[in-house]
Amino acid sequence: MPSTPYIASKPKDIPTPEALRARIPGWGVDLDPKDRPSYPREVFDPAGTGAHWDYPDEQQGREGRERSIEHGQLTPVFGTSAPLRGVSGGIRRYAYRYGEGRAAHWLILLLGDRVDAWGSHARSFATLRPDNPITETGVLAEGRRHGVASRVGKRRVDVNHQWLDPIVVGGPWVAATAGAVLVARAIIRRGRD
Repeated sequence: MPSTPYIASKPKDIPTPEALRARIPGWGVDLDPKDRPSYPREVFDPAGTGAHWDYPDEQQGREGRERSIEHGQLTPVFGTSAPLRGVSGGIRRYAYRYGEGRAAHWLILLLGDRVDAWGSHARSFATLRPDNPITETGVLAEGRRHGVASRVGKRRVDVNHQWLDPIVVGGPWVAATAGAVLVARAIIRRGRD
């Protein structure tokens, strides 16, 4: 029976650290704490970090920031790279009325994300290079990069929902195009009357 760490009984001939070090190059290099790169972080030494505070100075601009109801206060430092704005910002702000342990919190945040994406797509039509759903969804790569062959017989998990992907990705574009056609027809009919 081969020696393996996955058996119930402990092997009788366990090699010594010296034998392992002689047999396997580099074995045990981190046994000595002085040789371990993460060792300084494992020791609590406030003077060694260079921090001049017990509690960090609070970042300015805290007013109106979203904070989970589970926390008594906003963290001293927070991200400002993507401030909430517009309808999607209002939806996301509303999500923070619910606790992080509730599905409503996360589902409302997802809705805010989708509304932001739809707004970005709509704004792209006012530019010289609007979004192109054909190239951006990767549907052309399915034929060029062996999309079907990479799924058939490979036991991939995403095969279970691949029938839904065109609906989720292309559905909003089809609905928006149909809506635009209906609005254009209504405008043309009113212009004739």
